Amino acid sequence: MAAAAAAVLAALYFVPSASASPQHAPATASHTTTTGVPASQDLDLADTGSIDTKPYVIGGSGFLIIGAALVIDATRRARRAAL
Repeated sequence: MAAAAAAVLAALYFVPSASASPQHAPATASHTTTTGVPASQDLDLADTGSIDTKPYVIGGSGFLIIGAALVIDATRRARRAAL
């Protein structure tokens, strides 16, 4: 298990990161965007208007509850087997 985890972490080390910083912006500043701002200054690449975290909170809570139920069930089975 530890070897598999180490292999996954090693593989993820080589995945390039995506950043939206001005250093990596394209050099095509001759046209303007729909907001009237030159393309070189429009750095809100994934701006959708609001941050909706509700699906992530619901999903994370669901996984947390399922994981806790599995741990409790495993503990109960281990105690029954010890008797």
